Amino acid sequence: MILAGDIGGTSSRLALFEADGGPLRRAAEETLPSRDYPDITPILKAFLGRPGRAARTACLGVPGPVRDGRCRTTNLPWLVDAAVLSRDLGFPVLLINDLEAAAHGLGELAPEDCAVLNEGADGAAGNRAIIAAGTGLGEAGLFWDGAAHRPFGTEGGHASFAPATSLQADLLRFLARDGGHVSWERVLSGPGLASVYAFLRDAGHGEETPDLAERMRRGDPPAVITEAALKGESPLCARAVELFAGLYGAEAGNLALKIMATGGVWLGGGIAPRILPFLKRPAFLEAFTSKGRMRPLLEAMPVRVILRNDVALLGAARRATAGSRV
Repeated sequence: MILAGDIGGTSSRLALFEADGGPLRRAAEETLPSRDYPDITPILKAFLGRPGRAARTACLGVPGPVRDGRCRTTNLPWLVDAAVLSRDLGFPVLLINDLEAAAHGLGELAPEDCAVLNEGADGAAGNRAIIAAGTGLGEAGLFWDGAAHRPFGTEGGHASFAPATSLQADLLRFLARDGGHVSWERVLSGPGLASVYAFLRDAGHGEETPDLAERMRRGDPPAVITEAALKGESPLCARAVELFAGLYGAEAGNLALKIMATGGVWLGGGIAPRILPFLKRPAFLEAFTSKGRMRPLLEAMPVRVILRNDVALLGAARRATAGSRV
């Protein structure tokens, strides 16, 4: 029995999988609010403390760089240590980056689990990439060794944001007002969408109605922005999501070039499926391919949105059973 975890800045999704050499079989699953716990150990013990739950090994995808079995999570005030967890839980625990876990999960997806943004070339093969905007921005790659893909995590989401238009340059200046580092994560994430909206509002690119302002104050701003954009209730929200989609395409294209992802690019995380109608508009793909002389290379890369929300959970379980090859 394997304990698999997708640990996020907002929630932690845990599951037990039976693995006997055949397909993974899910025996139990639960989602717990990450910020309600002081660290990861009480979450795992709460999950395993339910009647009939026990594990013999675990693999957890955690949000941040994993070095020597330890991770100081980027969007949670936690220090996660595999050796400490193994001792406290009484069985081996493996830590991997959360997007590396998602990369391992790509092999579990069926064609209907993804929406196509770009078909790409027939028979496209080679390295792959995955980028996921959610509470933060995760990026990972899958190196093709000639026989299988080998996933690896990166911290590319914390690379410096690079504007490509005068509007985006104004956004950079808006975000740089606090003197902090402006990373791609500060643009492409839930908080990033709220920042894009605030920038457009404050710069006079649309009007925030009193009703919308109240909904933003009482609810979750990224969710309110997305809902209002999709329902056509607010031109300002629609412009924010469209700008966000174009920026998503730009950074996905950057990642694709750096990893030489001729085998395809996948968009994971919670935001992409919600804004799918905007991702299907020209802004995303134009920004993805707008890389000068490299446009033909990018046009040949398949691009898909992952519609399932458990790919990292599946990937963590698969990593525990299948090693480092996909």
